[in-house]
Parts: sequence; structure tokens; C-alpha cells
Amino acid sequence: MKNFVCTAALLACAALQPACAADWKLEATGSRLDFIASFEGVPAPGVFKEFDVRLSLNPEKPAEGRLDVSIRVASADMASADINKAIAGAEWFDFGKHPQAEFRAMEIRAAQPGRYVARGTLALKGMKQVVEVPFAWNAVGDSATMEGQFVVKRAPFGIGTGEWLATDVIGPDVTVKFRVRLRKGA
Repeated sequence: MKNFVCTAALLACAALQPACAADWKLEATGSRLDFIASFEGVPAPGVFKEFDVRLSLNPEKPAEGRLDVSIRVASADMASADINKAIAGAEWFDFGKHPQAEFRAMEIRAAQPGRYVARGTLALKGMKQVVEVPFAWNAVGDSATMEGQFVVKRAPFGIGTGEWLATDVIGPDVTVKFRVRLRKGA
């Protein structure tokens, strides 16, 4: 009888597995985190080369999910040595004082099949703002893709201060685009 109960419990757990949240972690190869500012109305793209993503998601119960993203801000690259030097300074990202940005979402909701919105706090350059991050989700077996984009205002984060505070040269909005590959894991 004891073996029967143990076997039944194991089978029940196995049957429930798909309904449980899975933990996913970044697979760096093939993952990108881009940002696009505007300079005199022209897109000024950049990329964060070093970041990490951890996601816990059950597509049937997204409200129980969690998304954690950390970004090494000093890995920002705008494809110009002069611009990269400028954005390292206090008027922009201030790499020395604020080497990392983080997004933490404890609230994920379904928007439509295969699409979700993570609502959480973005901490950047010592400032925090609530941000909603919509994303498409596609999982097959032990791998998944998460992609989307959202817009943040740079001024509330102190990005572009002093002479750069005005929005006539550098626009007020920054579009963040991501395509992240994830692997199921602990």
C-alpha cells in the first residue's frame, strides 16, 4: 500500500508539472537588449551587451510569475567611441556611481494568447519608476523566446541632465527593445 501511495503521489506531481511555474534563465547567445534614443529627430541606437534575465512563468497563471532583469550599464555601446565616453559621464548614465540597472516585476498578466505584460520597478541611475513591459512568449520544451519593446522617459531617471535636459536635440523618449532566449533551469 505504501508503494502505491508513493507511486500515485509521483504520478500526480508529474501530471501537475505543466501547470506549475517554470524557472527560466538567460541564454546569452542570441539574446539582445537594445535602446533607441533620438538625436535631432534621427534614431540613435545602442545596445547593452551585458545583462541577465530570470523569469518564473506559468502561462496558465501568469499572476504568480516574476521577472528579474539586471543590466550592467557600463556595457552600453552606441557604436561611437566619443558617444560611449559621453554616456559614461554624470550627465548621462554615470557608470561610476550607478553601474547597474534593474527591473523587478512581481506582477505579470496575460494580454492575449502568448502575450503578457510585466509591471514592476525600473531602477536606473539611483531613480525608480513603475514601468510596464509587454512581451511575447514562445516556449518549446526547455527553451523559450521572450521579446518586446516599451518606451521610457529619460528625464525621470536623470538621463541627460544639464544642457541635455531639454528635449529639442535629444528626444524625451527612449525605446527599449529586447529579444531574449531563455533556457529552463533552476
